[in-house]
Amino acid sequence: MRAAVVCGLGGSLPPRIVTNDELAQRLDTSDDWIRTRTGIGRRHVVDPGTTTSHLAAEAGLRALKSSGHHTVDLVVLATTTPDRTCPGTAPTVAARMGLTDVPAYDVSAVCSGFVYALQAGAGAIVAGFAERVMVIGAESFSTILAPDDRTTSVIFGDGAGAVILRAGEPDELGALQHFDLGSDGSMADLITIRGGGAEQRSSGSPAKPEDGYFRMDGKSVFFAAVRRMAESSRAVLAKTGWGIEDVDRLVAHQANIRIIHAVAGQLGLPPERALMNIERVGNTSAASIPLALADGFACGSLRAGDRVLLTAFGGGATWGSASLVWPALSSELTLPIENATPLLTAH
Repeated sequence: MRAAVVCGLGGSLPPRIVTNDELAQRLDTSDDWIRTRTGIGRRHVVDPGTTTSHLAAEAGLRALKSSGHHTVDLVVLATTTPDRTCPGTAPTVAARMGLTDVPAYDVSAVCSGFVYALQAGAGAIVAGFAERVMVIGAESFSTILAPDDRTTSVIFGDGAGAVILRAGEPDELGALQHFDLGSDGSMADLITIRGGGAEQRSSGSPAKPEDGYFRMDGKSVFFAAVRRMAESSRAVLAKTGWGIEDVDRLVAHQANIRIIHAVAGQLGLPPERALMNIERVGNTSAASIPLALADGFACGSLRAGDRVLLTAFGGGATWGSASLVWPALSSELTLPIENATPLLTAH
């Protein structure tokens, strides 16, 4: 049987850093309040003129360099913040990387988007449609946040992460093992932007200014996220044939440090096995899992042979999990992403 094998990894963060103290200068908050409730100390934010496609292309090129390949047969982009409502952003990303004539499409599952896109990319390889696939999670979330909304402005940041998948064997290091995905549209209002879509445009009423910004019911999201990620994790572990004691690294969506700890607690996993970079980058939505993987590999927390559990919860509501044994990747990615020299020098 064919399997999809992770063979490349890359990430991109915009250079501008916004600290908690900077946010406290314009919002009713403090560094202690933010850290206590979220675990976040800072986040990266795009400068004017920088878009999701810029971040995604940079991460994709880094992943290609890491893989040793120069091209792929398919690009799948997970994002909540496309460059435009129409067309999709993935073709723009492919073009920025010089991958013309390559099929490319977007996946919209908010914070679960990378896991959904990973399954789509793996499915294309297993089905024989592609030999190599680039899967990217990228966000410029700061562009959709209400500037005066303390509950969201302190949480989210911008960035992108990417992996390259190649056709291989199921018993290879890096082979994706199993997936579990789910959704519940009755929870659509928990995480949403109400304006700008067909629902609002067909209502006959003008959009309210606040409907153009991202909104989230934080308390409800917390409980739903912990429940669904824990359930999905158990489901994928059962499919894989792993017990919780077999998991070396939990890489959960970097939503909130309390959510990550709660999921680990629900699973009975020691908290030190959870890989986290949320303190330095915040919640980067669809980019959070690949960015955490890139950081973990760069600092040596992810090693070849580690059994890794990925899990996420996002708007929709959507959720998903995946299992893999970590591969032996190229040492191209040896520094934290913040210190990496950009591969794209002009927009």
